[in-house]
Amino acid sequence: MQDLSLHILDIAENSIEAQSTRVEIRVEENRAQDLLVLEIIDNGRGMDEKMVKQATDPFVTTKKTRPVGLGLPLLAEAAKQANGGLNIQSTPGKGTKLRATFQLSHIDLKPLGDIAQTLLTLIIGHPEVEFFYAHRVDNSEFSLDTAEIKAQLDGVPIQAPEVLTILKNHIKEGLDQLRRQNESRESL
Repeated sequence: MQDLSLHILDIAENSIEAQSTRVEIRVEENRAQDLLVLEIIDNGRGMDEKMVKQATDPFVTTKKTRPVGLGLPLLAEAAKQANGGLNIQSTPGKGTKLRATFQLSHIDLKPLGDIAQTLLTLIIGHPEVEFFYAHRVDNSEFSLDTAEIKAQLDGVPIQAPEVLTILKNHIKEGLDQLRRQNESRESL
């Protein structure tokens, strides 16, 4: 996968396939610690201890459609290449928390990619699922919660074209503002 947003999309789709009704995606860039952290937390069916240990083996999968599972192994490899790692915590019946770490300044760190498009793809494809996204850069944060948005829509479907246009602009503006705030802090 060329960027981290594609990893996020793949892992979130796995969460949904595991019957999650809520998926939290958190990205934290901590320049003082030279650390990028990606967390995906779901309330799906979870995995037992044996499956957690095998989850990064590309030849082990719970999917019936193909004999290999590449999502977690590829993310684990991307983290390892950027001087980081992957940690998975899961409880059957309660969900899974995945935490990937990367050295922020590492030359092999994949770009974040098009987060706005990734989030829109998830929202369009799974309007029944609640998505929470938080992106923190040092002391600034942008977040989006589809549960709150749906409550404000008063019956208008979240995947309605006009809503999606507003959401895409909101996400892009929020992430752009996050970058600008931190660039202005750096220049001080």
